[in-house]
Amino acid sequence: MPSNIDGLSRRDFLRASAGFTGLAFLAACAPAAAPASTGDAAAPSVEAATITFMGWGAIEEDEGVKAAIKQFESEQNAVKVTWLHTPENYLEKLLTDIAAGTPPDTAFIGGDYYREFIQDGLFLDITDKLKTDALVGAPDYFIQPQEEQRCTSEGKWYGIGSCWVAPHLYYNADLFAEMGIEPPSNDPEKAWTWAQFLEVAQAMTVDVNGKHPNEDGFDVDNVERYAVSWPTWWIPLHSAILANGGDWTDAETGLFVLDKPEATEALQNIADLFNKYHVAPSGTALQALGMSDVQMLDTGKLAMAVDGSWALSWLYKIKPKLGTGVLPGMALKTATNMQAHLHSAFASTKHPEEAWQWVRFLSTPFYQSQFCKSGLWLPSQTGLMTEEGLSTWITPGVHPEGYKDIPTKFLPNYGHIVYQPPSFIEGNVFIMSAIEAVMNGDATAEAALPQAVIDGNKILAEAQA
Repeated sequence: MPSNIDGLSRRDFLRASAGFTGLAFLAACAPAAAPASTGDAAAPSVEAATITFMGWGAIEEDEGVKAAIKQFESEQNAVKVTWLHTPENYLEKLLTDIAAGTPPDTAFIGGDYYREFIQDGLFLDITDKLKTDALVGAPDYFIQPQEEQRCTSEGKWYGIGSCWVAPHLYYNADLFAEMGIEPPSNDPEKAWTWAQFLEVAQAMTVDVNGKHPNEDGFDVDNVERYAVSWPTWWIPLHSAILANGGDWTDAETGLFVLDKPEATEALQNIADLFNKYHVAPSGTALQALGMSDVQMLDTGKLAMAVDGSWALSWLYKIKPKLGTGVLPGMALKTATNMQAHLHSAFASTKHPEEAWQWVRFLSTPFYQSQFCKSGLWLPSQTGLMTEEGLSTWITPGVHPEGYKDIPTKFLPNYGHIVYQPPSFIEGNVFIMSAIEAVMNGDATAEAALPQAVIDGNKILAEAQA
């Protein structure tokens, strides 16, 4: 569903550093010091509340959070934030803290367990605070309806998305120029059909003898250059399923629907890239090469890679000219999975107002734009998608030419979230096991998925009971 991305100006963003009214109220209501017996009365003293914020992330996110804390604390003196950087075993450690009765005040929350935590009553309900906020509560502040779809449960808000990230194509532009082939476009209206994508993929794949996969004598075991890498974990695969009119789960029933023809056909199409057309390297081929997608793009061993928008933060550093494009369509023109962690406050916090103010600050342009500049994130705020907003974070040398079509056209108009019900992680184990067999060529998607869906849905149904 198209979104209104032009309705919020930078002036709207900047007006009312409005969410700090609650903090001003706290300061105003603090008790004054007793008057001195002589001379002027002592100034009122207010001790800042300290809240904790737990999250994962590499250097970029660690530094970005620290910069956000510095900015937040410079704008007011009622709240201090302690950053609990947890780059490894994050969910395990978070669950341990919850079980011990010592969860953080606020935290990064993965979408795959967000609704389970809501069901368990772990989060602060921020609905009223958000809806009455002059900035983040504005109807056109976030890309809609996707933001509300991911954040709400039964109409209530328990968190706010950090940003959006979404798979799209990256390509070695020098290779396309050398081959005289038109590369993929960032404009979704110019997306390749699946047939066009396969035609290009066969043309870009070549063995050590210079033969292409659709030519007699092509040497499957000695490929000099592959056309495309399509990862076989669930987010890139969900993008393909969406492009064929299917989905991973049904938001109404809360159950897996990967046994539907639209889903199995899309999964088979991806498996065929490895096993039938030989235009994509399988896992064993990658092991034999001993190279990552980044290295393969960099050295010309790979023409295109499907990866998340976050990958731009390191792919822009390759030596060849880097290009980007939207994903090919199947039954539909194109589509992509929209995903990202959320920021939530725990219901157990002793400082609910201060926790809200921090979660709110993480939803302002300062925090989001710094990660957009580096190529790690895409915006969820419509003001960052206007021409004026784009100028604050599109970075020459990081974002390829024409990249602005990805956040302004592809993401809001062709991006879809996946509904992740309670116990999604456990149920998805059955799904991914079946998909692994499909991608390895050991089973067809049509044969493998029905039983996996039955097994996975038993887990989801038990969680809903």
